[in-house]
Amino acid sequence: MASTKEIKRRIKSVKSTKKITKAMELVAASKMRKAVAQTLASRLYAGYSWDLLTSMSGRLEEVKHIFFDGIRAENPRHSGARTLFVLITSNGSLCGGYNAQAIKKAIALMREIKDLESIDIISVGKKGDGAMRRVGRNVVASFTELPAILSLRDITPIASFITSEYKKGIYKEVFVIYTDFISALSQIPKVRQILPISKIELKQAIDEVNTIDQNIPLAITKNQSPYLIEGDTGKLVEMLAEKLVRMQIYQMMLESGASEQSARMVAMKNASEAAGEMIDDLTLVFNKARQAGITQEISEISAGMASVS
Repeated sequence: MASTKEIKRRIKSVKSTKKITKAMELVAASKMRKAVAQTLASRLYAGYSWDLLTSMSGRLEEVKHIFFDGIRAENPRHSGARTLFVLITSNGSLCGGYNAQAIKKAIALMREIKDLESIDIISVGKKGDGAMRRVGRNVVASFTELPAILSLRDITPIASFITSEYKKGIYKEVFVIYTDFISALSQIPKVRQILPISKIELKQAIDEVNTIDQNIPLAITKNQSPYLIEGDTGKLVEMLAEKLVRMQIYQMMLESGASEQSARMVAMKNASEAAGEMIDDLTLVFNKARQAGITQEISEISAGMASVS
């Protein structure tokens, strides 16, 4: 059994660690509240976007834009054979399985593509960037200096790079691997194809938005305003298509940010609880060691008195 001095030193060390993890838990909780509030606030804008698209859903067949599926076959200039993956992870660690799950999801999706050499990666976050470089994937761009509180302007370089390269015909499809925020205790890694935009899936999403997405305000989903559109509807939808892609990327970044802070808060809470349990166990061991020492001293004193008498 370890000496009482060594056990006391271990208890002191664990208590110091618990203070750190508790402080990190409180910081992560504060950041999580801000990230969740920002994520939910952006869903209001998404709700109005769906309202506008719903009003024009009956005329989507008129749209001829490279962002929509089926247009590549009509235009050989845009018959790119490469695939682009956008992997969203964090810059820091100590957030449980948040990064590992997203990276695992990305690697599993890449294995489904036979020609791995045709895959390019845009990494958002240092953890995903390092993981993709270790497995030998081609990282064409890396964004690791984004602010903690994101704005639409901050993700414009990412969206512009994706849309410009897609327009050039370099990529045939673009996927985003991110973590969807469900609650403080639940975050799910997901894959979404943002380009090309499927007209069929877009119509289905518009038709089902009233019953599926509970985060869109009822004033939007139930009291949709009729829009009077003048001019070329096709050009209007073309303009909205680029804005929709940019908004999708922004929303997925916000979802990932909220998921990261939630995962870090839970991880630090679990670490604090584990440290508390370890302190209790070490305290019990310390008491047993001290009791054993006292008992041994009493026994030695009794034996000495018996030998004298």
